[in-house]
Amino acid sequence: MGRITACAFLVLTLAAVGPRALRADALDGTPVEAFLTGTPAIRHSLAKLNVLGSVLMIAAHPDDENNPVLTYLSRGLKARTGYLALNRGEGGQNLLGDEQGPLMGVIRTQELLAARRDDGGSQYFTRAIDFGFTTSLEETMKNWGHDKVLSDVVWVIRQQQPDVIMLVFGGTPADGHGNHQASAILGKEAFEAAADPSRFPEQLKYVKTWRARRLMRPRFVPPPGMVLPPAMAAANAVTGPVVNLDVGEFNAVIGRSYEEIALISRSEHRSQGQGSKLAYGTTAAVVSNLAGDIAQKSIFEGIDTTWNRIPGGAVIGAILAGAEQQFNDLQPEKTVPALLAARFLIVTPARQGNVWAQWKLADVDQAIALCAGLHTEVQADAPAYVPGATAKLELTALNRSALPIELAGIHLSGWSEMDVPVKTKTLANNKPEVTTVPVTIARTQPWSQPFWLREPRDGFDYAISDQKLRGRADIIPEVLARFDFTLKGAAFSLTTPLHYRYADPARGEIIRPVVVQPPVSIDLPADNFVFPTGSARDVSFQVRALAPGQTGEIRLDTPQGWKVQPATVSFNLKEMGEAQEARFHLTPPGDPLAGKFRVVAKANGVEVASHVAVTPYTHIPTQTVMQASEGKLAAASLKVLAKRVGYVMGASDKEPEALRQMGVQVDLLSEKELSTANLAIYDAIITGVRAYALRADLRATQPKLLEYVKNGGTLVVQYNNPSDKRMSPAIADALDHMGPYPFSFSGDDARVTDETAPVNVLQPASPLLNIPNKITAADFEGWVQERGLYFSNKWDPRYQTPLETHDAGKPELKGSLLYTRYGKGAYVFTALSWFRELPAGVPGAYRIFANMISAGKATHGK
Repeated sequence: MGRITACAFLVLTLAAVGPRALRADALDGTPVEAFLTGTPAIRHSLAKLNVLGSVLMIAAHPDDENNPVLTYLSRGLKARTGYLALNRGEGGQNLLGDEQGPLMGVIRTQELLAARRDDGGSQYFTRAIDFGFTTSLEETMKNWGHDKVLSDVVWVIRQQQPDVIMLVFGGTPADGHGNHQASAILGKEAFEAAADPSRFPEQLKYVKTWRARRLMRPRFVPPPGMVLPPAMAAANAVTGPVVNLDVGEFNAVIGRSYEEIALISRSEHRSQGQGSKLAYGTTAAVVSNLAGDIAQKSIFEGIDTTWNRIPGGAVIGAILAGAEQQFNDLQPEKTVPALLAARFLIVTPARQGNVWAQWKLADVDQAIALCAGLHTEVQADAPAYVPGATAKLELTALNRSALPIELAGIHLSGWSEMDVPVKTKTLANNKPEVTTVPVTIARTQPWSQPFWLREPRDGFDYAISDQKLRGRADIIPEVLARFDFTLKGAAFSLTTPLHYRYADPARGEIIRPVVVQPPVSIDLPADNFVFPTGSARDVSFQVRALAPGQTGEIRLDTPQGWKVQPATVSFNLKEMGEAQEARFHLTPPGDPLAGKFRVVAKANGVEVASHVAVTPYTHIPTQTVMQASEGKLAAASLKVLAKRVGYVMGASDKEPEALRQMGVQVDLLSEKELSTANLAIYDAIITGVRAYALRADLRATQPKLLEYVKNGGTLVVQYNNPSDKRMSPAIADALDHMGPYPFSFSGDDARVTDETAPVNVLQPASPLLNIPNKITAADFEGWVQERGLYFSNKWDPRYQTPLETHDAGKPELKGSLLYTRYGKGAYVFTALSWFRELPAGVPGAYRIFANMISAGKATHGK
């Protein structure tokens, strides 16, 4: 989440403590073995078939999970292991790009699924939305709705039936983050509520009540020589019996220790900068008891994790134990008859509703496929289609063994329900059996969208009407193909999601989900717009063809009081991918006024008011999100003295477009331009969020930047994260020397999470509050998510601190804005959250930022 609190530090340190290839099952997010390949995959799969124990870990965000313990449970104990994150991380920062909000949540969802593919766990979520950092438990519960999120936690427990529930956090202020506290409190309540038929009885038409045997919490074990701060030590104190684990234990079959795998898993959180180097050797972990039966020797102490927990299961267990013992690395197919014999016995309790039998039935089918080298695939001839199009689906079954496996049938579901005509035949060894089927997509088929984004959000929760989808992590595939096989009369099946597979010359094979999309996409230069009152200007949108032959018109709907010319713009797009600009002349009202705008295209009779966003990252599968082509339009009393600025891009950075809306020319400064350009041509230079950590060239040119200020320029430096100092000595040194005079900045104790917190003016005469815009209390209204973060906590007396703000009940913070004259120029350090406020179209934020970049000219009276 881009934040370090006391307890978050415990999680990160635990995590700092294999081979790739686990993919998420298309049906429920349960991992299917692919992290391991070949013999290790089969041996791990066979061993796991005889373990019927499960654990659910609960915390707040992506990156809160305890990766070493998760990995030990899943890869070591072979338990069915899940991680329930209360939210998808929408409120965090993106170290990789400029995505925020729902798109950030989509990215972090896929990063968590990648982490689970590594550590072997499953992933779940509630409907709660990450609304940003807060120290307040009360704010968290108020925003999310206590009972709403509790019902989701209870649902996942009842659905997944864990024997053991683990809480990452303690539920006290020592957790640091209000969301962290909430995750533990809700977890403790859900431990009891899941067993109570009077709590959320509407769920019981789908699931049964469930009581886990025990509630536990992994604790932090400091490495040798590390002394915890008193508050952290107190929060980590343990009384009563504990279970000790060695998460550094080496697994000879996998070829890595559980800690090594955990660090690979941890590194999947790339948008949060969680990349970790591997660590080796014994590593202790301690798990304490919170409620339920007390364990002292084992997580599953006193719990039957054998097939005896299923009526008649002893015979199944014996068959599977024999299959594991007699497995031959060089002839894995010889294990298949035993697996089919076990499968035959599992089918009946599975049909009777026994969830362990249902889970193990899918596991056995995957084990059969691994042993037989059986490969199934349903591949599309394109990554995306529009409603009414016909997709050519290529269905492949490949038997890479001498077993006489027969393909008995293929059933497709999704766009339509259909049995694919196949002739029952024995699959020859290593010769693909390919069936090609045309499928016409209905003209009424909805456009693809992550299911949690389909309905308008309910405050700080997603609206998910379908109870069965609550808790689910991954997107829903457009099409599923069930391949039915028989071997000497014994049946088994494999289900495969539709995908598109292609070769990238630089990256090799790429596999991505297939989507249904509108015929055109409306591309907006910004989500929100701010105009100086009475100042007309052109605004351009782009309509882009997602299918050939798109003709029609585009219009701009604006609030009352705004004038738009022309009323519509026609377009004619012959080729897919072709784009056309639609330019409108927009005149704002003479007085400050805000409202909603909406851009609508009508293409061949189909009305579209969406931008089709496609994630650009290579570390996760490509994700497609439909974003409404609408936003806020505001007229504000806005002046700016700076005409041309240089901008050094940082993380989560969408500010340059906001500056252009002020009428400023913005040049993005590359490494070459920073080092060789004449900086004197700029009225101001701005460094983006965390830019000093991300840009080595910026660190190298710091003396040049200060000389630029000394000669009359204006340098505006936005916040950096103090935890970035750990990345390298060079970054630490740069963060200690960002200004012409010394100042330092702090962590989560120096931020204001309440976006409505009062802002007090300490120096009313400061040019930052007067020139060219007179700043008033109204300019701090309408802010989003927070006031700011990582404020300065110490500064040289030559800096002015014009503002003070703080969360209720917290100490005063005066370090959100530092200003000083240096030579002929002006230097500004600001930790206010401009990277959120400017893209959100907050008029007051525009006015204050305009003053900051005008500071040099204001100083000289130009």
